[in-house]
Amino acid sequence: MTTDHPTTEVQATVCSNDSKLFLSLELSKSAWLVTVSTPGSDKFSKHVVTGGDSDGLLRLLDRLRRAAERRMGTPVQVVAIQEAGLDGFWIHRLLENNEIDSRVVDAASIAVDRRHRRAKTDAIDGATLLRTLMAWARGERRVCSIVRPPSPDEEDRRRLTRERGTLIKERIQHTNRIKGLLFGQGVAVYDPLHKDRLARLDALKTGDGRLLPERLKAQIRREIERLDLVSSQIATVEHERDALAKTTSDAEPQTAAAMLARLKGIGAEFSSLIWLEALFRSFANRRQIAAYAGLAPSPWQSGGTDREQGISKSGNRRLRRAMIELVWFWLRHQPDSALSIWFRARVGQVRGRVRRIAIVALARKLLVALWRYATQGVVPQGAVLKA
Repeated sequence: MTTDHPTTEVQATVCSNDSKLFLSLELSKSAWLVTVSTPGSDKFSKHVVTGGDSDGLLRLLDRLRRAAERRMGTPVQVVAIQEAGLDGFWIHRLLENNEIDSRVVDAASIAVDRRHRRAKTDAIDGATLLRTLMAWARGERRVCSIVRPPSPDEEDRRRLTRERGTLIKERIQHTNRIKGLLFGQGVAVYDPLHKDRLARLDALKTGDGRLLPERLKAQIRREIERLDLVSSQIATVEHERDALAKTTSDAEPQTAAAMLARLKGIGAEFSSLIWLEALFRSFANRRQIAAYAGLAPSPWQSGGTDREQGISKSGNRRLRRAMIELVWFWLRHQPDSALSIWFRARVGQVRGRVRRIAIVALARKLLVALWRYATQGVVPQGAVLKA
């Protein structure tokens, strides 16, 4: 069902391109707010579509487009924008499939009022988002960061590493829960993942010399059953991940994961994660891939003030976390590489904050080096390939 608000309009910036109809989407579970700037008008109009009613949205946009074409006497292109969020990319794909130029924006990149207390409503956000789209269409590319949506296949492939991460967390939770139950009885040494864990459970004694209570043992056995299920699912996901990384085709004779796995110190999980989270798309330069991972520096300069705020942390958090972990493996297994030598020369034996900052800088350098290796075949200087 589609309903229009009674003429609720706000002043708008005149669009320099009179052949385009611009609109923004504010999405929620119950309602979708559509803010529209029609060609030749200096005002915004607002419309409400029932949340999830994709057919109603398309009917509304078609009606607005045809009305604009009748008024202008020329064909009108519809350009839409929405924030990246929980709705994913299906609405973007729906619009693209219906010949609507759709853009997805990183919400954190849009400038907002800096007052401590500022008005915030869907109507205000929709108008701000629409102005941002119109500025971006005029060529002001720095006004926001447009997201490059993955294809359905790319989105589906990266579920493997993401699901494995979730399962690993579940395995840790079950393991810690078992250890916690036993620690409360004075048992400090027990490995829930050991192959003889059930036999050892029957032989355990409490700190005061008693056998474990029967109900406690029954609870731990049920936890072990859940632990076994999670472990088997992890093995299944890892098998599928490894098979995907080895897949070849005429267009892609060797996946980026397979190339990265040839470097000493990089295993199947890290290589697949970097491939599926970052290298599925193209980057124009090293700054773009560093920014995508949220590893780009954030300087703060104003008058006499000049300081670094650390990394932006505005990119792909899974990729950023993986690169920080991978750096430690790289230092251990690639000690003679140029990157490891740079790190030791810069840090030496220093610990604490200086070392942590250098680790992050090394993660950024390593990501750029791996990107060049996977895309251009340039082996990181001094790096050793597996035999």
